[in-house]
Amino acid sequence: MDPEQVIPRPAPSGGRLARDPRLTAALVARLTARDRWLLRMLLEYRVLTTTQITDLAFGTTRAATARLLTLYQHRAVDRFRPLAPPGTGSMPLHFVLDDAGAAVLAAEDATTPAALGYRRDRALAIALSPTLAHATGANGIFTSLAAAARASNGTQVLQRWWSERRCTATWGEHTRPDGYGRWLTRPPGTTSQAAMAATDFFLEGFDFAASPKLPAAQIRDLAALRWLQADESVILYGPVGVGKSHVAQALGHLAVRHGAAVRFLKTSRALAHLAGGRADSTGTNGSASSPAPPSSSWTYPASLSTRRQCRPAWPGLLFPHVGVSLSKVPHQRR
Repeated sequence: MDPEQVIPRPAPSGGRLARDPRLTAALVARLTARDRWLLRMLLEYRVLTTTQITDLAFGTTRAATARLLTLYQHRAVDRFRPLAPPGTGSMPLHFVLDDAGAAVLAAEDATTPAALGYRRDRALAIALSPTLAHATGANGIFTSLAAAARASNGTQVLQRWWSERRCTATWGEHTRPDGYGRWLTRPPGTTSQAAMAATDFFLEGFDFAASPKLPAAQIRDLAALRWLQADESVILYGPVGVGKSHVAQALGHLAVRHGAAVRFLKTSRALAHLAGGRADSTGTNGSASSPAPPSSSWTYPASLSTRRQCRPAWPGLLFPHVGVSLSKVPHQRR
């Protein structure tokens, strides 16, 4: 059979193969195990730069660039270069999953690209998203750790790297970090991986560039927790989707780390407490209407206040440590 009847011809411009039903077959014939792994990384983490891909899977930038060009020509990946601020040079190429790469992954899993959560317009939307710098910055932390582990001769291992999306699916009711990782370190004098010490961690941060309308100075002042030390309340208010829960989550994390206990109540539960509570701090059945919170727990309330501030405001509730305001609405993803 004539190879030209099997492999689609390159497009007239850009050196990319034309979109064709035979494109997936042509790509499968060229993919290595590393290529397939890289495509799954792009599916999970959405966007990676040339430098980050080099850190993950290649020894040199030159080798990474050459391989990425082949994947780009076969439409396994797509790429874009964001505009850089004036006088700062050029930004690196950013790579996302393309149609043919998604088709290969779907075929391996006996499903469809849509079932994998892939749509080309959504994949490319990150190029114009205000969260692009935040996403690549978070990914860059983990790819740097991966590069350090590769250079450690097995004494250090990045065993886990979960994306923000996976963290949200797992812990969305409790915390929404930018990523979760597990770092293994081998103690001196040991050779077994079973003896390696494990450190689990969340990657957390607040990117004001992604939400430029937020009052950065005021939020940093709240992060000093002077309000907590003075037994004062903090109330965050505004329309849905402006970041109230994100800010309150960060304040809750800080409060826990400074020895406070933090309790999370949704509006529905708080109103149920109010309906059954009395001024003598008992419920309709004569028992305390709100049990004491654990010594530490996750929260993203709309406001935080200390025990002294809770009692006068809500006499029917008992909050032994840190309470939350009743203005909280059910959390919605920004």
